[in-house]
Amino acid sequence: MIQKILYIGIIFSLSLMCLSNVAAQNNFYPYLTMEGQLSDHQELEIREGPRIVTIEPPVSNESSDDFKLAILPIGLHKKETEFDIPIVINGKVEHYIQYFQTTIRDKFITWLSRSEKYIPFMKNLLKEHGLPEDLVYMSLIESGFNPYAYSRAKAVGLWQFISMTGKRYGLRVNWWVDERRDPEKSTIAAAKYLKDLYDLFACWYLAAAGYNAGEYKIIKAMKRYQTEDFWKLTNQRYLKRETKDYVPQMIAAALIAKDPEKYGFIDVAYQEPLRYEKVKVPELTDLCLIAKACETSLEEIKDLNPELRRGVTPPNETEYEIKIPFGKKDFFLKNFEALQPLEKFQFKTHLVKKGEALKGIANHYRVDLEPLLEINHLNKTSPISKGMTLLIPISKDEEIGPLAMVQKKNVKVRNTRP
Repeated sequence: MIQKILYIGIIFSLSLMCLSNVAAQNNFYPYLTMEGQLSDHQELEIREGPRIVTIEPPVSNESSDDFKLAILPIGLHKKETEFDIPIVINGKVEHYIQYFQTTIRDKFITWLSRSEKYIPFMKNLLKEHGLPEDLVYMSLIESGFNPYAYSRAKAVGLWQFISMTGKRYGLRVNWWVDERRDPEKSTIAAAKYLKDLYDLFACWYLAAAGYNAGEYKIIKAMKRYQTEDFWKLTNQRYLKRETKDYVPQMIAAALIAKDPEKYGFIDVAYQEPLRYEKVKVPELTDLCLIAKACETSLEEIKDLNPELRRGVTPPNETEYEIKIPFGKKDFFLKNFEALQPLEKFQFKTHLVKKGEALKGIANHYRVDLEPLLEINHLNKTSPISKGMTLLIPISKDEEIGPLAMVQKKNVKVRNTRP
């Protein structure tokens, strides 16, 4: 009896050694789990490099305990990149992947370096509005994540709104403020616009094309060619090349941005994510004063508030919400009221003479008519009379002066889109 037990033990040991050798030849490590047994119709597929190893389930469901043997590969492969927008890789997409890798490689690296500054909070805003987070890569091809980007079509900001569309979705655009440059407000406006486009087309490719060309252009193209397939529309002549290439660019940009090393973009110097707090300040508060109160640089305050065009908060708003560096709120609250006198926007006064008109006064001081009207609570048809005193706004922002002079001389402003 003892001899039989010894024989059985030897056979069992030899069987274990054989199993170990098979596992070693296939580069697998065995792990025990508590998940129960594989069903009769289930197969466990394990990918190891180019091979697929299939492990057949046991013929019988009977088991002597609650464990099962699960075989896992030695090499831990990188998780496949996931997207929440449709991804099609065709000749056009491959063309733009190569274009970004070669022709505009340096520019694309700059875009990638800015991306981490804006993408995290942009994705959160898109998600809050029930949209795919990967639509954020539209901003990459629209502006290269540059809030000061400006196109030939006079589109401005991270999401490249033209003035009319921006105002339609709640963005203020005037002499004092251009909220198309505001990362938070412009992203919310873009989310609303994209939601309307998707509700109209029920297709993210058509929605993106509509964002580029305008929804009515896409509707006309669909009616003309009797198709709702974006790729079929690109084979026709009606849409401009820019619109046909827009979706392939978006897909190519998303593929690279999500896995830059795969496409040869190594060691990109990413900027820190944008973080800020908000405080309310009186009208016409100079950004220099806000920087002093926060004990930070003027450039950092400007960077957080790119929508402010004149270096001050706008008039006629007793409490303007401004962004300050994260963690600086206590410094601001402590210092702001103590800093006297308040450094506000500078003015000249003008005593109206007989026969003068508002437009003539604005031309005399080389200022736009709109801010002159706004600061004096007037409109274009408001009467002025001899003896009336007008406030003439004079910008303290040195960057604004040359631009204003260029515009007065009717010199064409160059495209600053990256």
